[in-house]
Amino acid sequence: MADRGASALSLPDDWPAHPDPILALNRMGSFDWDLDTGLMVMDARAHEIFDMRPDEYDGRIETLGRRVPPSESRRLDAHVSRALKDGSENYGAYFRVRRRDGSLRWTHTQGYIRRDENGRPRRIIGIVRDATQELSDPEARREQAEQDDMRRRQTSVVELSTAALAHARTVTDVIDVLKDTRGLAHLGATSLVMGLVEAHRIRLIAEGPVGSFVPGTRLTGIDEQYPMSEVVRTLRPRFIESPEDFAESYPVLWPHITDLNITSAAYLPLIVQARPIGAMGLLYSDRRGFTPEERNVLVALGSSIAQSLQRAMFYEQEKDLAEGLQQAMLPRTIPSVPGADVAVRYRSSEVGGSLGRDIGGDWYDLIPLPGGPPSGGGRVGAVIGDVQGHDTHAAAVMGQLRIVLRAYAAEGHTPATVMARASVFLHELDTDRFATCLYAEADLATGVVQVVRAGHIDPLLRAPDGSCRRVPVDGGLPLGLSAEFGVLEYPVSTMELDPGHTLLLCTDGLVEQPGADLDDGMQILTSDVATGPDDVRALADRLIELAGERGLEDDVALLLLRRRGLDTPRTGGRLQQHVAPGDPEALTQARHMIRAAVRSWGAVDRADEIELVADELVTNALMHTEGAAVLTLRVLTGADRRLRVEVEDTSSALPRRREAGESGVSGRGLLLVDLLTDVWGVEARGGGKAVWCEFVVPVRR
Repeated sequence: MADRGASALSLPDDWPAHPDPILALNRMGSFDWDLDTGLMVMDARAHEIFDMRPDEYDGRIETLGRRVPPSESRRLDAHVSRALKDGSENYGAYFRVRRRDGSLRWTHTQGYIRRDENGRPRRIIGIVRDATQELSDPEARREQAEQDDMRRRQTSVVELSTAALAHARTVTDVIDVLKDTRGLAHLGATSLVMGLVEAHRIRLIAEGPVGSFVPGTRLTGIDEQYPMSEVVRTLRPRFIESPEDFAESYPVLWPHITDLNITSAAYLPLIVQARPIGAMGLLYSDRRGFTPEERNVLVALGSSIAQSLQRAMFYEQEKDLAEGLQQAMLPRTIPSVPGADVAVRYRSSEVGGSLGRDIGGDWYDLIPLPGGPPSGGGRVGAVIGDVQGHDTHAAAVMGQLRIVLRAYAAEGHTPATVMARASVFLHELDTDRFATCLYAEADLATGVVQVVRAGHIDPLLRAPDGSCRRVPVDGGLPLGLSAEFGVLEYPVSTMELDPGHTLLLCTDGLVEQPGADLDDGMQILTSDVATGPDDVRALADRLIELAGERGLEDDVALLLLRRRGLDTPRTGGRLQQHVAPGDPEALTQARHMIRAAVRSWGAVDRADEIELVADELVTNALMHTEGAAVLTLRVLTGADRRLRVEVEDTSSALPRRREAGESGVSGRGLLLVDLLTDVWGVEARGGGKAVWCEFVVPVRR
């Protein structure tokens, strides 16, 4: 060993006794590299080869590296690192050393890697020799060039396969990459078999060429006499050099594959973090034996495949979990709605293929509402929403928010109240997430739809002729933020859904495209809806399909509601509008709701009277009380068909009928009500009252 006096390290116990004369005769030096300390001990001949005196060398690799040109050093380091990582037992490499006089001389090293019981490399024991003479011979140089070229091709195959495997997201993707002709064919393999370890057994997932499946090998025990079982047990590759070797080593398997003309095979354990996750076999039909370089390349390939397989398995597990959790959070079924056709769809995101990112906070819901007629068109609440984020927390918040919003709506609250209460709930949930949402309350008997928007995108409306338009809806802040800033007012917009018209609600994942404006996305969606199928289910499928084709990366929730044509006049119905003080838009929306309801309920002859009386009652409530007014319209059936108007406020003071005088501009309200209605009255309602009136509206025949 190195002549370094007291500082010299002793030779390892497993090194041959007195190796120096043997090595000296072959002009070889030796070294012992302790990977834990990083120190390398060399003998005198090794010092000579590196042209470095013992007193110049302190045992550090960095010091020795001064004799190796940077390009050679990088290549040598990569070669050694690969051998350490892929489980190889040895490595060999040519490199050049720069001597004191500046000349470059070829050198060859061969290292033997010693590992502990866990497979961790601890030491490298090896030899180094001057290779100048052998590489100076033209024939030797040619052979060396051919070997280098072969190694480059093999390394290129590993690099190309590794690059392709980096894009494999599922186990099937990994298998497809390996079966690609640009991969294994360059290694000369005829076919591939692969199995994964599951519960102390190996499950076959790739079975080689068509017709090569061996009965009974779909699931095999690790202790059985099969090559994949052996490499999983021993954690060592198994190279089968010939048909005779195959037949002798695996007599159970060999008779079933003799027709495949297999001449050799390489079985590799797929190891991740010192644990086997599976095994792979490469079968050859035109070669025998494997060179050390070929074995190293195959072992390196096995290491890369193992990492890709583990990543793919994690992805599939988390994807299954994400999809299961997402489906559990969404409604299990959508109720059938009298008078409407409904379609809902959900498409999970694929943001960069990130693990655990296939779940988000998008949701839809359809809620049967109280107050609907016993027959004919019903009253429903349609919800579309999106909680901020793409993770399980977003999904958990979404699930809770969906449930409370459904509860508030089912209790009969107005759309504005439903949205405000949901915002307060989210704010008090102790989460940093907010949510956008759109809630549409539809009376399918009248076609009147009241819409509230909380930071969400507008809905679309498609006519029976296929034309489609965006419906602008005044909105408030997203849920959670409106409560945080104390701005809980949500304006209510009223629209009409005529028979044959389709209302489309969706999340922004259906319209947002990278680098594109949201308005452009809405125009594209409008065009897609206009040119799509008439059937709502087919249209929903088409929109989701287009989102996939365009590579849209966000979650998508979609709800389509189409009002059916009415064959006969429908009876019954109930509409409600919240009118806040000092809000002229609310009065306008209330009048719009009244006109739509009166026309739908067949009371056109009394439309002016009903609108005038309702307007008067709402105005009185706003003028003479401090709170808001709630206008309710409903149809009553019985001996006479009547339309009832109620205006509820928070004041308990009863209205008084009085004379207005010749020049008075007030005091005529109740006189007008008494004159135009068939009957009217006042009811106490908790902390307030409701003024009501009824109009007889006979059914037209």
